Amino acid sequence: TPGAAVRSIRPYQSSEQYLYAMKEDLAEWLKELYDLDIEVGTFVEVLETGAVLCSHANNITHVAGEFARACPGVARHLRLPATGVACNLAAQPGTFQARDNVSNFIQWCRKEMDIKDVLMFETEDLVLRKNEKNFVLCLLELARRAARFGMRAPTLVQMEEEIEEELRQELDLPPADTPLPRPPRKPRDLHNLDQMVQHLVSRCTCPVQFPMIKISEGKYRVGDSDTLIFVRILREHIMVRVGGGWDTLEHYLDKHDPCRCTSLSHKQAWKTRSPQQQVQHEIWLCPASKAATRGQPQPQPLLLVSRSQSPLPPVAW
Repeated sequence: TPGAAVRSIRPYQSSEQYLYAMKEDLAEWLKELYDLDIEVGTFVEVLETGAVLCSHANNITHVAGEFARACPGVARHLRLPATGVACNLAAQPGTFQARDNVSNFIQWCRKEMDIKDVLMFETEDLVLRKNEKNFVLCLLELARRAARFGMRAPTLVQMEEEIEEELRQELDLPPADTPLPRPPRKPRDLHNLDQMVQHLVSRCTCPVQFPMIKISEGKYRVGDSDTLIFVRILREHIMVRVGGGWDTLEHYLDKHDPCRCTSLSHKQAWKTRSPQQQVQHEIWLCPASKAATRGQPQPQPLLLVSRSQSPLPPVAW
């Protein structure tokens, strides 16, 4: 049936895409960090006994100790873990030993890393898989905090640091803290980001298309407001920096594009638009560049046609 075909191709809904992308990123990060046999599909199975989590906590404590000895001046201004965590490496899934490991890790996160309850998870969230979202958000927050004293960070955290640095440069602000020596970051592939964004936006087939205007590389203005969003490529996902976290662009559009979001207020506002407002096309004629006159390849199109939500003056065809 069509429904079964869709499920086989898209195993997760739009609202779950960001969680899938985070698990994928964290799995690859842990695999590189500890040479684990872990993938996004086995993410919970590998971590549910708590043994890897406790070993990870002890490794973070070890890195923090080395950092405190190497940079005592900076370390005084950071919250560094002072002790590790007890661990039963032979714990089996679903056992009391596994629960003890996970509980010890949770207490360590609260006490030694000062992770707030809003970003924490409970033992049963992982052992019985009651709430994978809270578990994933906690791991990502732990990675952010450990990156402050030199721990290798997942790709999402690296992209967050790049965006924060870009904002500081735009606002002419000093660096947040003393820059630390970090492992080399993977180069960001943004050359086809515009095409990928355009592909997702173009799925809207309404006469009035939800506008996304490129401001600079990886930065767009969305809708009729002055809202600016940062967009990055994470493997096969287009991620949007939202507040203190991430979302996929597809889910972001589902929530903000009036023609496809599920909000009742958005749909009612959309229905009240007049036909004149709902069919708007805007055309710009771009002057030929000097490169084109010299016979070199033309980098920009000569004619741009787009659809806009804002009313436009009538066009004499």
